[in-house]
Amino acid sequence: MIGRLNHVAIVVPDLAAATATYRDTLGAKVSAALDLPDHGVTTVFVELPNTKIELLHPFGEGSPIAKFLASNPSGGIHHVCYEVEDILAARDKLKADGLRVLGDGEPKIGAHGKPVLFLHPKDLYGTLVEIEKV
Repeated sequence: MIGRLNHVAIVVPDLAAATATYRDTLGAKVSAALDLPDHGVTTVFVELPNTKIELLHPFGEGSPIAKFLASNPSGGIHHVCYEVEDILAARDKLKADGLRVLGDGEPKIGAHGKPVLFLHPKDLYGTLVEIEKV
């Protein structure tokens, strides 16, 4: 059911510094910062030949990653994102197999402008997993 790895997301305490490190020190192509108020994050995508790294920083008062950053002040890996062909069919199968979908279970539009859902990390060996429709 899952397809290719779309990205690995890393929460960073300083988005400008992290962007500069990936662009200037590591020589990667990086996107412009994008505020996603509905998700409470600002993102920058680092493009690699085989996948992407998503740099995440809290946006707004109720950011869901603010607590993560408070517990991990240096930042850290937040989630992995896999592509799926049919997000509703994937959601239904995962739920039928006992995995918990976070939120209300309805896809939201993610940073790539495509529907996404998150799966509970306790069901996937301590890893928050995002699925994204391709």
